[in-house]
Amino acid sequence: MKLVNVGFGNSVNLDRVVAILSIDSAPARRILSHAKDNNMLIDATQGRKTHSLIIMDSDHIVSSYLKADTILNRNENLEDDGSGIYGE
Repeated sequence: MKLVNVGFGNSVNLDRVVAILSIDSAPARRILSHAKDNNMLIDATQGRKTHSLIIMDSDHIVSSYLKADTILNRNENLEDDGSGIYGE
């Protein structure tokens, strides 16, 4: 199981991630609204502004204050060092 840090010590399992979206688009905002309405949102922003959405294979949506590019770079760092957990 590979975990990637999505901010404030929160991590998600990379094997279960379907997509990482920037919140800048209207469809991403609709996904966020729909997830809130259906109690499928996991808020990992700690009260900060949401910059990205992580869509999981269980239809849960994880909101993160990190930008999508930052999360993708952390994923690439995991593949490079093979440690399994970002920051170890």
